[in-house]
Amino acid sequence: MQINLLFSIDDKFVEQMKTTLFSIYQNADHNHHFTVYVLQKKLLKRSKTIKEFCHLWGMNYVPLVIGDDPLFEQAPISARYPETIYYRLMVHKYLPENVDKILYLDADILCINDFSSLYELELKGYLYAAASHKNLTNMTKMINQVRLKTYEAEGYYNSGVLLINVKKARDEVHAEDIFRFIQENQYNLLLPDQDILNGLYGNKILSIPDEIYNYDVRKNATYDTISMGKWDLGWIIRNSVFLHFCGKDKPWEDKYRGRYAALYKYFWYKVMHE
Repeated sequence: MQINLLFSIDDKFVEQMKTTLFSIYQNADHNHHFTVYVLQKKLLKRSKTIKEFCHLWGMNYVPLVIGDDPLFEQAPISARYPETIYYRLMVHKYLPENVDKILYLDADILCINDFSSLYELELKGYLYAAASHKNLTNMTKMINQVRLKTYEAEGYYNSGVLLINVKKARDEVHAEDIFRFIQENQYNLLLPDQDILNGLYGNKILSIPDEIYNYDVRKNATYDTISMGKWDLGWIIRNSVFLHFCGKDKPWEDKYRGRYAALYKYFWYKVMHE
């Protein structure tokens, strides 16, 4: 099966992305064929390193270099709204025509089981598939619905794991709609690209379970409570696919002491010493 992966990084996050990719390789069916697309304003200085790393694990690396695209000449751009926030939302403009589906991942994610079941989801009329973390942050969900006027959406979706229906996005996701949304809501946006995703397309997102596909590692106690003890460490290791190291503290830092620190560092050191 052909699997298309998408990242959006700068040169500072190359090792983190490599760690995510290595964890995917270790847990994937090796009959899959991976193409790794990386959004970037200018060609990354470490592009050759990425290409060699991907080749080592049988993956194909394709840089998506945006350059000086006139598309963004009318975009609201500032320190708060850098041009890069638009790239993921407009990725369909830069992908080859034969790409109909792609899985975007943040570079602070670790894969611990095969994710074929997610990639094979039939999106039908949906633009995206994502997890909402609704059981973890119910009050936050209500605030976000009022803030972004997304009353029909099931929740506020985290964009760190995002299965994109590229074929449908080519018809329905337009730059002018995004620019207008920012201009009309600029004082209400806290996480600009994620807010845009929810504000414009929240009712076109297929909800997927976060405990499987976007497990927030900061919320161990909450997951344990809402599952009445079912989602313990053993269950997570057997069933969860993506561990998402959300928040300020990151697992590649020496000071990090989270429950999954050792697991992340196992993959991190493998990559660093490869």
